[in-house]
Amino acid sequence: MDTTFMESVWWVFKQLFEKDQVYRGYRVLPYSTGLNTPLSNNEAQQNYKDTQDPAVVVSFPLLDDPQTCLLAWTTTPWTLPSNVALAAHPDFEYVKILDEESGKHFILLEALMSTLYKDLKKAKFKVVDRYKGKDMLGWRYEPLFDYFVEQFKDHGFKVLNAEYVTADSGVGIVHQSPAFGQDDYEVAMKAGVINEKRLAPNPVDETGHFTDEVRDFAGMHVKLEGKADKAIIKHLKGTGRLIRDSQITHSYPFCWRSDTPLIYRAVPAWFIKIQPIIPQMLENIEKSHWVPASVKNRFTSGVSRAPDWNVSRNRYWGTPIPLWASSDLKEIVCVGSTQELKELSGFKGELTDLHREKVDDITIPSKQGKGELRRIEEVFDCWFESGSMPYAGSHYPFENEATFKDGFPGDFVAEGLDQTRGWFYSLAVLGTHLFGCLPFKNCVVNGIVLAEDGKKMSKRLKNYPDPAIVMTQYGSDALRLYLINSPVVRAEPLRFKEAGVKEIVAKVLLPFWNSYQFFEQQVALLKKVGNIDYVFDPEAESSNTNVMDRWILASCQSLLKFVNEEMEAYRLYTVVPRLLGLIENTTNWYIKLNRRRLKGELGVEDTKHALNTLFEVLYTLTRGLAPFTPFITDNVYQRLLPHIPQSLQGEDPRSVHFLAFPEVRSELFDVAVERRVARMQKIIDLGRLTRERRTIGLKTPLKSLVVIHTDAVYLEDVRSLETYVCEELNIRDLVLSADEDAYDVQYSVIADAKNLGQKFKKDAAKVKKALPGLSADEIRAFMKEGKITVAGIELGADDLLVKRGIKEGGNADLEPAVDAADDVLVILDVASHPELVQEGLAREVIARVQRLRKKAGLVATDDVKMEYRVLADPENVGLDEACRDQQRMFEKVLRRGVDRVGQEGEGDVVVQEEMEIQRATLSLRLLRL
Repeated sequence: MDTTFMESVWWVFKQLFEKDQVYRGYRVLPYSTGLNTPLSNNEAQQNYKDTQDPAVVVSFPLLDDPQTCLLAWTTTPWTLPSNVALAAHPDFEYVKILDEESGKHFILLEALMSTLYKDLKKAKFKVVDRYKGKDMLGWRYEPLFDYFVEQFKDHGFKVLNAEYVTADSGVGIVHQSPAFGQDDYEVAMKAGVINEKRLAPNPVDETGHFTDEVRDFAGMHVKLEGKADKAIIKHLKGTGRLIRDSQITHSYPFCWRSDTPLIYRAVPAWFIKIQPIIPQMLENIEKSHWVPASVKNRFTSGVSRAPDWNVSRNRYWGTPIPLWASSDLKEIVCVGSTQELKELSGFKGELTDLHREKVDDITIPSKQGKGELRRIEEVFDCWFESGSMPYAGSHYPFENEATFKDGFPGDFVAEGLDQTRGWFYSLAVLGTHLFGCLPFKNCVVNGIVLAEDGKKMSKRLKNYPDPAIVMTQYGSDALRLYLINSPVVRAEPLRFKEAGVKEIVAKVLLPFWNSYQFFEQQVALLKKVGNIDYVFDPEAESSNTNVMDRWILASCQSLLKFVNEEMEAYRLYTVVPRLLGLIENTTNWYIKLNRRRLKGELGVEDTKHALNTLFEVLYTLTRGLAPFTPFITDNVYQRLLPHIPQSLQGEDPRSVHFLAFPEVRSELFDVAVERRVARMQKIIDLGRLTRERRTIGLKTPLKSLVVIHTDAVYLEDVRSLETYVCEELNIRDLVLSADEDAYDVQYSVIADAKNLGQKFKKDAAKVKKALPGLSADEIRAFMKEGKITVAGIELGADDLLVKRGIKEGGNADLEPAVDAADDVLVILDVASHPELVQEGLAREVIARVQRLRKKAGLVATDDVKMEYRVLADPENVGLDEACRDQQRMFEKVLRRGVDRVGQEGEGDVVVQEEMEIQRATLSLRLLRL
């Protein structure tokens, strides 16, 4: 680790030491036998797993009545050799039963008899007495083992009272092993079973193996492979003390680094006081901004219950804790810098490394006549180092003081949800201790990325795709966008799926790229047809009256305004969906509905307006997406750059990443146009839905679509875009009406059964029975007012669902669709009309021609001759007549007619293919001109 960073960490610790916020104590802590060190409570929470452990019930005969046994239940048999007491809740009522099978009396909690007997109805026992837990206080029992009898015969092996005892599991009496449980430790200390001189029995070494103190099990690891548990259970069976032996699956903590099961073990450690600063920490947290906001509540809840922080670790590597102490720990000196260490120790020479191998041999002369003070063995918890980052990162206070003060607190920090127990917590503790505030103003929290199976990603399990392959196959832009547009940015877990990255390519990046390519093709076409070099002109928008141009430009401004507001509030998860929405609007709406204009069918000036609009959108998207997809956006930007006049280029135009985020152009806002187009989109979506229900493709022309809405403004908005609706839905007529009766519109209501049942109980059935009798006028009034009285009971908007449609059993050629949010109903006439059949066939031919052009690798500027021949028409669908009579449509869409094939071999054939259209066989070929 960097020496300057370590020196600042020392300074941070010395500030706390001088404020009397540091102390040495014994604490039962999560302990990793894999790392041979205690962990913080935060670290212990990071790797819980479901695991199977033994669950045993053990007997403790009373000294005064050996035939009466106290029972205790435990899932850690390895702690039983260290038992020195039993704990009962003072307010619980315990029963003394006679077990007829063994003839012995057992004492346990009546509510937990099922732990002792699997089937209480068949169990043979009887209750002979009852006791309160407080009445059992001081009862003495026979020890399980003799290892610690001499030490504790006068102070232990008795019943204590403890309110932490629960009636949720076990038998209501808890065996006490103070060295291996914090509650046990506190209860035993309070009762005088242990004290500073009479330490809790701790026959487990640093590696997790039993010491020689427990001679029968010496050398066995207490957790790994369960050997110690099995040996102890076997021993207890032999002594007749084992009453029940079973297994339990429960959530158990594992070391987050070594992935070995943790134990709880009393160890000497150094602590930072947390309790005194909790009120100020909570006040500081309340002043900060968290995204998402829900995480703040979770963090606050954890902080309010936080114990003192164990910051020492028994490792070699890490920042050494800068405490030099006498052998009896009566004299302690805290060092806050390398210079101070040199002055106190008399060390000569350079001190450029503060790791243990460099500083452990340095001693400081005692001022109390205790010889040489040596550095304590422990190093810092890594979270103390990470929590010191705001200061140590700039070597504060030894240099960069002005820079530090200008940037403190930082604008934001960002990390995973698990850091509410880690980095966020350590930052908050040290910031509050040192400066009375959090070292950050905003906290952005992301969720955890899991494997597709919902488990943590694991190198051992290899349950995730190779990142290098994912990026090679799909690109880093796709991976970035997949993650940014996932639940993980809302602090929720994400099950990573490679298919999701692939979908981003297909649904976002390719459409974006194709939109750019389409733009370039039309620019090339403009050059070829009109000899005009396209140049972007932002001022042209002011004279543009086309409604679709005004809509997409207004949508861009609304997007930019939204992005600015949301990014300022650090709500990344709301931004990307809106950016992707603009791509959707550009590719599937703007370009699709304006192809004719962009191809030049409506004149040069209109084409220039359309191209200018499309360029503005692409340029906005390129800059807006640049932080999220840096590579494809820079690629597109480099290709758009030649179309931007020198005067409008950025100060450094070499990359999109050198440009400022696009500014909102307020003059392009048009709320009315955005509303009109949104309503048009809704009608088109409903029209597509009706076609899908009847499996009628868009290439089949239909006669009419009726749109019914009670709002005249809504209908007028749709009327203003009638041409687009008709073209997109391939219908001849669009009928707009507010007269529901003319189309026999029917209303009905359905009850929300669950909601009604919860609110009205028995009356729910009465309400349901009365619903079919409601009139259309009553239902309309309910839709308007949000309430209605049915069978004498007032119902609200959440209680009923309104259904609207046309009368069942009516005209089978009418297909309705409803959008409840917009209160709009559409009715599509799906009947087949002979005069429209030819148009449908012609559209099929056009689609096949365009597919053939694409297959041949032709672009918009490549002119070719198109020829056809009908090879077979067994069902006489009229394909030859359609090709002959629909030449105007071919010329309009393909810019050239489709001719009947002349002599075979005539001309240079680019591509030729036979295909089937409605069971007629057609041969199409493209020839070079």
